Amino acid sequence: MSYQQSNFRGDETYTIHSTGDVVVGDEVAFERATFTGSWRNASFAGFERVEGKVIRDSYGRTKQHHTFTLELSDGSELKIKGRNLYRQGVYRKRWADESSRVEVAREKHARGDEARRARAARIEARKGCCVNLLPDRDASSIPRQE
Repeated sequence: MSYQQSNFRGDETYTIHSTGDVVVGDEVAFERATFTGSWRNASFAGFERVEGKVIRDSYGRTKQHHTFTLELSDGSELKIKGRNLYRQGVYRKRWADESSRVEVAREKHARGDEARRARAARIEARKGCCVNLLPDRDASSIPRQE
């Protein structure tokens, strides 16, 4: 099976290419691949267009997977990882006040930076947990108490 790529490049409603920078409050549209058949023997069936408003986002604690929750036009919610949302390209509507979107984006980026720092600290702490488990046999390296 060859890899298929979506031809969706926005439309008259969704005019702003925002792959990599979607925030809560954005009304977005993107296409995602659909398949038929069984999971083991799936066949590419085409693309479905998804439109919705981003109502929540979060960063996973352990791996910082960015997850978005979209409210679709039928009222249902769709959870989607950022890497899947951005895969084929995502377009958004212009906000009535784009300056308020800048504030939301700034807050999102600050949370992402904090999540990456926390993960780096956890990884660094884990590296240190396995070092020096055995006592040092060299008595000269033990600090003297005076």
